[in-house]
Amino acid sequence: MTVKEQLYEECKKFLEGRLNSVIGRINSIQESLQSETKSSAGDKHETGRAMLQLEREKAGNQLADIQKQQELFSRVVIDTSSDVARLGSIIITDKGAYFLAISVGAITAEGDTYYAISPSSPIGKILLGKKNGVAFVFNGIRQQIKEVL
Repeated sequence: MTVKEQLYEECKKFLEGRLNSVIGRINSIQESLQSETKSSAGDKHETGRAMLQLEREKAGNQLADIQKQQELFSRVVIDTSSDVARLGSIIITDKGAYFLAISVGAITAEGDTYYAISPSSPIGKILLGKKNGVAFVFNGIRQQIKEVL
C-alpha cells in the first residue's frame, strides 16, 4: 500500500468513525425522547424534552457537516499524480508534509507524520494550486515546497 493509499484509508476511517458516533448519538437521543413519559412534574418533563431537542438539533448539524466532508472526500483522487497541488496531493515542505483531502489532523504513515487538511482550511487554501519550489508564509513561518506527489 502506498503512502497516499494509507493516508486515504485513515481519512476514510476517520469519517466513518465520526459518522457512526453521530448516528449513535442521534439514535440515543431519539430513544430518550420516545421513552420520556409525562411525570407529575410537568415543567421538569418539558425542560428535559427541550434539552433533548437541542441535543438532537446539534447532532443533526454535526451529521450535515460530516455529509459535506464525505461529499468532498468522494472527489479525492489518489491514483494520479500532478506537479500542482490539488485534492488528493501530498505536499512536502521543508517544515512538514500535508495530505490535501479533509481535515483530520496528524496521520502517521511509514514512520512519517502527514497533516490531512481540507482545501478550505487556511493552509489548504494557500497550498492549493502551488508547485514544487514555491515558497509561502503561513502563521508567520516561511515554508518551501520540496515536492508535490
